[in-house]
Amino acid sequence: MGIKQLAKLISDNAPGAIRENEMKAYFDRVIAIDASMQLYQFMIAVRQDGQVLTNEAGEVTSHLQGLFSRTIKMMSNSLKPVYVFDGKPPEMKSGELDDRRKKAAEAKEDLKKAEESGNKEDIQKFSKRTVRVTKQHSEDARRLLALMGVPFVDAVCEAEATCAALAASGKAFATATEDMDALTFGTPTLLRYLNAPESRKQPILEFDLKIVLSDLGLTKEQFVDLCILCGCDYCDRIQGIGPVKALTLIKKHGTIEKVLSSLDKTKNKIPENFNFVGARKLFIDPEITDPSTVELKWKDPDVDGLIKFLVDEKGFNDQRVRSSIERLKKSRKQSGQKRLENFFQVTTKRKAPPAKNGKKKKKKGKK
Repeated sequence: MGIKQLAKLISDNAPGAIRENEMKAYFDRVIAIDASMQLYQFMIAVRQDGQVLTNEAGEVTSHLQGLFSRTIKMMSNSLKPVYVFDGKPPEMKSGELDDRRKKAAEAKEDLKKAEESGNKEDIQKFSKRTVRVTKQHSEDARRLLALMGVPFVDAVCEAEATCAALAASGKAFATATEDMDALTFGTPTLLRYLNAPESRKQPILEFDLKIVLSDLGLTKEQFVDLCILCGCDYCDRIQGIGPVKALTLIKKHGTIEKVLSSLDKTKNKIPENFNFVGARKLFIDPEITDPSTVELKWKDPDVDGLIKFLVDEKGFNDQRVRSSIERLKKSRKQSGQKRLENFFQVTTKRKAPPAKNGKKKKKKGKK
């Protein structure tokens, strides 16, 4: 879920923090990508006749098709993708995960009814709602990335938190995900729709956290409290408080504790599962893979290994795979192009210290 309606709240109240871009604008940039989110999107988008792609053995291949082609597209635009995979979910997310499992079970029942009635539109709609990224899907993705020479990181906990840490440490330029909570975790830059289907013609949206905080008039800690009030994965929302009211309350009172003391509890019922202190700690001090231990290297692809995996094992078209590998090899050769700012170092002149009598020292001229 991420943070409920945060993108719209920023768009309405801090529009200067968002700008549209094309993929080529991020050449030579290291982009930390939420792998599970991307695999889920590929399984939704890469389909045939409304169904996920499978090979002759019945194994799902939509995620591999999407990962293979979109990664090559990024690298052909001189981006440097690094995929981050989810680790263990935090205990406070168990309620959200239970809700997702319940909705998935309901979608399966709806899909079964749609198939019995032969309603193609409903079949396509409910089949997308049953999509889940499994452990096997993630393992296949790791194997593919290793063969492509693309680095990946296994997060200790939430992928977005480690992505944000990589970006905040300078190991990456931005976090690419559709979940807005990457901003709550502190990524300086968030990219949405990086790998949106080309048919949508959706530009990439770049969110700048520094401008978000400045334009909303919030500190980082107040922004975290705002996100919790809007609705996050770790606790339920307060009845009657939406994003707009949440922003008003935080700007007025500063913290959730002071907001709670000001509320009329008959109108704004506090849910039993409102452990905002625990949620706040998860956002401000999350479990992450330490960026200092992460070494990012992009290597030449293992051509024979890719053919064996994609063609022999997964049933991909041999000619298409070989053609894609040539594009991948070409992108590796052109990856030496650097951004202009890499060649310049910004320096600031230090002011001369004032004289002891309070007057500035005069510069001595050359004779």
